[in-house]
Amino acid sequence: QVQLVESGGGPVQAGGSLTLSCVPSRYPNSPYCMGWFRQGPGKEREGVASLASTGSTTYADSVKGRFTISQDNAKNTVFLQMNSLKPEDIAMYYCAARRSSYCSIAGPADFGYWGQGTQVTVSS
Repeated sequence: QVQLVESGGGPVQAGGSLTLSCVPSRYPNSPYCMGWFRQGPGKEREGVASLASTGSTTYADSVKGRFTISQDNAKNTVFLQMNSLKPEDIAMYYCAARRSSYCSIAGPADFGYWGQGTQVTVSS
């Protein structure tokens, strides 16, 4: 069983930055895909970014150039660096994992492992 624990959310002013962290109890067997998703008030859950075990990354258009997904060298933690935050980024952010070489963020249902979420609030 893979357990994911997120941290790093909180309040921030528009234009500010936050770094979210996701610590897996273990990774799914390779190949695997780690993803960040978010769900804003009254909205469906949407993909934000993904990182494949190969190192390739994918981003939603809405966050390209502002958010960066990465993994520390020891591969203990997956990060989501969020810069130039906007009020529309307000959401609960979730870390997710799946065992697959297919690392699209189009379908949250494709990910079998989820964390409990961390809230990001952006004030204008």
